[in-house]
Amino acid sequence: MLEDERPREKLTHRGAGTLSEAELLAIFLRTGRCGRNVIELAGDVLKACGGLVALSRLSVEQIRTSAKGIGPVKAVELAAVFEVGKRLARITPGRVRLDSPQAVYDLLSPELVTLDRERLHVVLVDTKVQFLRNEVVSLGSLNESVAHPREILRPVLVHGAYGFILVHNHPSGDPTPSNADHALTTRILEAARLLQVVLFDHVIIGHAEGGREPYFSFREGGYL
Repeated sequence: MLEDERPREKLTHRGAGTLSEAELLAIFLRTGRCGRNVIELAGDVLKACGGLVALSRLSVEQIRTSAKGIGPVKAVELAAVFEVGKRLARITPGRVRLDSPQAVYDLLSPELVTLDRERLHVVLVDTKVQFLRNEVVSLGSLNESVAHPREILRPVLVHGAYGFILVHNHPSGDPTPSNADHALTTRILEAARLLQVVLFDHVIIGHAEGGREPYFSFREGGYL
C-alpha cells in the first residue's frame, strides 16, 4: 500500500473518522497473514463475524477462531479494546438534555448495541428532561425483556425523579416494536399517571440498515 493509505498513517494525518471499520481493526491486528495484507485480514474477520457489532460480542476464544490469522494475543487485545469501549459507554454523563430520541440513542446505543440479549433501562430525568440517572431493571432473552411495572417505577420513586424514559435494545437490529413492547408501554404509562410521574418516551435501540432509523420512539410514533 502507498504510505498515505496505510491505516496508521491515514489516521495520523486525516483523523480516525476517515478510516473504515476494516482499517480501524487492521491497526489492532498490525500484521496480515500469508497472501492477505492486514486490511484484507481485517475484512475477512468482519465478514466471518457478521460485522463490528457482532465481533464485539464474542469471547476471546470465539474471536481467535473467527478467521485465520487471529492468534491468542490478538484475540485478547481485541477483547480488551471492546471492553474499554463498553466501559466508556457506561460513564455517567453530565446534565445531558434527552428531549429527543436521537439524544437517547446517542447516550445508550454504544453500550446496548453490543449486547446479545435484550436489556431494559430506566433513565431518570428532571423537569427539563435532563439526565439524572440510568438504571438497568431487566435483562431478558434474545427477543424479550420482561419487567414488572413496580420494578420499572421503583427507581423513579426512590430517587424522586420528575419523569423517566424507558430504553431497551433489540439484538436483531430491527427496532420495530413488538406486541409485547406496545403492551408494556401502555401498562407503564397508566401506572406512571397514577403515581403522578411522567413517562417521556420509550425508545427501542437497533441498528441503522436499509435507510431506516436505528431506533424507534413511541412518542414520535404517536403512542405517548
